[in-house]
Amino acid sequence: MSGHSKWASIKHQKGIKDVRRGASFTKYAALISVAARSGADPTTNFKLRLAIDSARKSGVPNTNIERAVKRGSGQDGGGTFDEVLYEGYGSGGVAIMVETATDNRNRTASEVRATFSKHGGNLGTAGSVAYQFEQRGVIEIPVSDLDAAEMDAIEAGAEDVEEGEGRLIVFTKHDELDKVRKALTEKDYVPERAELSYEPTTTIAVTDEETARKLMKLIDTLDELDDVTRTYANFDIAPELLESLA
Repeated sequence: MSGHSKWASIKHQKGIKDVRRGASFTKYAALISVAARSGADPTTNFKLRLAIDSARKSGVPNTNIERAVKRGSGQDGGGTFDEVLYEGYGSGGVAIMVETATDNRNRTASEVRATFSKHGGNLGTAGSVAYQFEQRGVIEIPVSDLDAAEMDAIEAGAEDVEEGEGRLIVFTKHDELDKVRKALTEKDYVPERAELSYEPTTTIAVTDEETARKLMKLIDTLDELDDVTRTYANFDIAPELLESLA
């Protein structure tokens, strides 16, 4: 399994954990608010539609979703969220991208910088690691017949596919995510996840347990920050090492 799909598997499991502890409700509200700045109608605002779909699948109540849309579109007269991307390095020279949605840039920058420093990393400047990632659409679908699903995904317009545990991970061009998602849905697939993601163009092999542990602790702590919505990294950790860390 490549670095892409191992990372996707980690994020899938972390997403389940986040929902169980309720932390994701706040993060989804922030994502929805940011997306709603471009329009409060999800039928014409694709980014908002994705955010709402993801929130509903994670059990976020409709009242929370409606409140977030109103806040983001300015209908409630309150403050708005800004989307800010941070870049840095973790142990072993691993590149990390951190997406945030914040109503206080100074607070968020301070928290992200302190987290990097505390866990053996350092926050970089804009563009310092972004060149090592490519924004792509990512769709995860549960499948029983991988071969058939791969063919269907390619016919739907996928750029690439990778196998996960009982799932097919489909990669698309960033501006074709909605088209491919709709085509797969028409073929009776039910996506577990459909979102824009920063995928690494190259990966760094991590074979040392201590380095892997520091990296996962850094990612976990970043994800726990209220203003952080998503994290991405370009590490490639062996499956057996991931299992020992789990």
